[in-house]
Amino acid sequence: MAAVVETNGLSKRYGDVVGVADLDLAIQPGEVFGFIGPNGSGKTTTIRLLLDFIRPTSGTAAIFGLDSHRSSLEIRRRLGYVPGDLTLFDRLTADDLFTWLGRLRVRHDPGHAAELADRLMLDPSRKIGDLSTGNRQKVGLVQAFMHRPELLVLDEPTSGLDPIVRRSFQELVAEVAAEGATVFLSSHVLNEVEDVCDRVAMITDGRLRRIDEITDLRARSHRRVEVVLGGSPDLQPLDRLACVDHLAVVGDQPVTATLDVVGEIDPLIKTLGRYEIEDLLIEPKSLEDLFLERCDLPSPEAVDHGD
Repeated sequence: MAAVVETNGLSKRYGDVVGVADLDLAIQPGEVFGFIGPNGSGKTTTIRLLLDFIRPTSGTAAIFGLDSHRSSLEIRRRLGYVPGDLTLFDRLTADDLFTWLGRLRVRHDPGHAAELADRLMLDPSRKIGDLSTGNRQKVGLVQAFMHRPELLVLDEPTSGLDPIVRRSFQELVAEVAAEGATVFLSSHVLNEVEDVCDRVAMITDGRLRRIDEITDLRARSHRRVEVVLGGSPDLQPLDRLACVDHLAVVGDQPVTATLDVVGEIDPLIKTLGRYEIEDLLIEPKSLEDLFLERCDLPSPEAVDHGD
């Protein structure tokens, strides 16, 4: 099956400054693809190259099998876009904006726009200039989703949104993907993509570090387990488990055991069933920690920023 988004050696330089270097991507139909990295890593530059807002120094980009420059108008008819620096017409109401944009779209459904506004808790009758940052972001989301595009390109789409609306956004992404749309989701917040993406790529300093399946990342994930055990437990069965990377013990009656667990946690849970458990805490490492480890990058806490 042909990729919906494909780049080969895509690069953008600004003199001696690297925006994106030799980027190779292939995003499949119906896939929710996370594109993550710190601010200034090249995420927005990549999107601007894909959408023909800027031209590459070298390499190629294609969407729907069409050259992103030569066929940019046809491509834009078939996608929805939320920019990272969203700018809107402040004197219009959100309803006015949706109507105006709808006239440019073949598949515009005013009822669907109203439904999306309701789900995102947006009052579309208010002037955009009177809206808060979060509500303006909701306007951007509605205009991107309302014509049921084949591809959604979302650059930091949940900026300014509260947790309830973020959950509604995640549900929308899952729904459109189930209907066959492809989603390219750029973010610097790693846990934002963890619940909705099929694959995730990390970019730093304009260079693609790696691409992983979310399921693979979780299968290799590290967890910190702290368990309080009553009685006088024999901890050797825990220490012998292949999934236990490290075991530390504190106290006596009760005993507090701290374990670093790698990969599947099921063997540990079954083994713990033999013990008298007084308390149990399981803390998974964040997706951010996993990527930093797998890309051999320092954690934010380890970076010396100087004075």
